[in-house]
Amino acid sequence: MSEALRCPFPVLGVAAWSGTGKTTLLEKLLPLLRGMGVSVAVIKHAHHHFDVDQPGKDSYRLRSSGAAPMLIASRHRYALMQETPGQEEPDLAHLLALMAPHSPDLVIVEGFKAWPIPKLALYREGIGDPAILSDPWVQAAALTGEPPVKLASSVTRLDLNRCDAIARWVSDWADQQRRNLA
Repeated sequence: MSEALRCPFPVLGVAAWSGTGKTTLLEKLLPLLRGMGVSVAVIKHAHHHFDVDQPGKDSYRLRSSGAAPMLIASRHRYALMQETPGQEEPDLAHLLALMAPHSPDLVIVEGFKAWPIPKLALYREGIGDPAILSDPWVQAAALTGEPPVKLASSVTRLDLNRCDAIARWVSDWADQQRRNLA
């Protein structure tokens, strides 16, 4: 996983240790980015067993009976569920390929911090290992104070409490990446 993933759209990882506020930040950033005209898809890594389906529902019963994949759709949304028995960790390259038909302006990846993708690293003092800021894939670091390690000169420093500034940086970064892909 040392070579960059190739995608027809920009991919930005949001990397931080649990408890730093990745999801909280994204809840604030997504409406701001949408307001700037940026269509954003999100891939979230879960470290635990999860189920988007409910026992007793037809889709759950069909999936449990062996449907692979199972797609349920209504006029409001659809969900594609695929069992992945024996898979140690999700394959980010495969998940990104699933996003291609949707042609997003940007895909934000929450988690997957070991993957070779450009990253916005978040750091709050006392939460996790500050070495996350030294990852060679970090493009910007959003912090609540002074960086605990020396940031590379190419890393943009952002205030973790300034969602508007982070959204502007993400939008500008995605625009530049789309120009590079063209």
